[in-house]
Amino acid sequence: MSEVNRILAQLVERNKTPSVQYVFFDKDSTIEHCQLGYADVSHQIPTTEQTTYHAYSVTKTFTALAILQLAEQQKLEIEQSARCYLPDFPYSPEITIKQLLTHSAGIPNPIPLNWIHLESEHTAFDRNAFFKKVFLQNSRLRSKPNDQFAYSNLGYVLLGQIIEQVSGLRYEDYVRTHILAPLKLKASEIEFAVAGASLHAKGYHKRTSFSYLLLGFLLDKRKYMAPAEGIWRPFKTFYVNGASYGGLIGTAQAFVRYLQELIKSNSVLISDDYKKELFVENHTNSGQRTGMCLAWFRGQLQGHEYFAHAGGGGGYYCELRIYPAKEMGSVLMMNRTGFKDERYLDNLDKFLIYMQ
Repeated sequence: MSEVNRILAQLVERNKTPSVQYVFFDKDSTIEHCQLGYADVSHQIPTTEQTTYHAYSVTKTFTALAILQLAEQQKLEIEQSARCYLPDFPYSPEITIKQLLTHSAGIPNPIPLNWIHLESEHTAFDRNAFFKKVFLQNSRLRSKPNDQFAYSNLGYVLLGQIIEQVSGLRYEDYVRTHILAPLKLKASEIEFAVAGASLHAKGYHKRTSFSYLLLGFLLDKRKYMAPAEGIWRPFKTFYVNGASYGGLIGTAQAFVRYLQELIKSNSVLISDDYKKELFVENHTNSGQRTGMCLAWFRGQLQGHEYFAHAGGGGGYYCELRIYPAKEMGSVLMMNRTGFKDERYLDNLDKFLIYMQ
């Protein structure tokens, strides 16, 4: 057993997650792939390459790509005020699209864990009405535009609205048409809805954890969670309230395909010149580095530069990463709650990054 497989096996054996998927790849092929554990604990259904997981904030990288596609089409300019493209923009006209992309606009970031609705409520759910109330309740900026880095899901809600306003398409339809379709990805592989209960991993939270106690203060367990399955309690099928900050649901391999296209030259998604803009680190007004590009966090692993994003929330956690100079990348997905960027890929990629 490789060291990577040993680490991942321990996660499942020690009940850190019901299942885990890890893929390390180059621009053309898979180098390492490991999938362990159960997508459904009570029915002992193993996770497979067809299993989908909520990706949460990883979706922000798709939103940033969509914005740059529109910029390349000369339908918007990211240095312009967001209000130029969204007349009902609820914050200062000084805030630019770029500041929304780099989380430097100063927009508040209330805890989004309970910004979800059940599958049965999905058809009737009105996200614009929901967020109109949220914006009213969070109307004061945390800081002046570009004074500091301050992560904000609300900023990406606004970017989704800008995409809709400028393109004339619903956000989900824009992503399907201009990102997923060129990648030849099917709805069963990646979508904004669960393709089928038999293919989707149940999301779990460990009942014996301290965070499980806190969970009751953040959302209604009786509404959103099903009966316990041993030490795990599953979530019922749900969707996030804002697709553009965290709505994608997909397989590990679908996200691999997306990342492989980003590390290639002459991508079918965007020109090389505009793609470069995605990975330029933002600096504050005072010249301080933020570690944040256009949706992508910048970092280094053993001297190798990478760009990454994590996604976490009720029942699921994932990480995406690319190493452009090496033309490599990695994906990690789990079906247990994640609250922060845990940098699991640091512990896994270090065994593979020296290949080639």
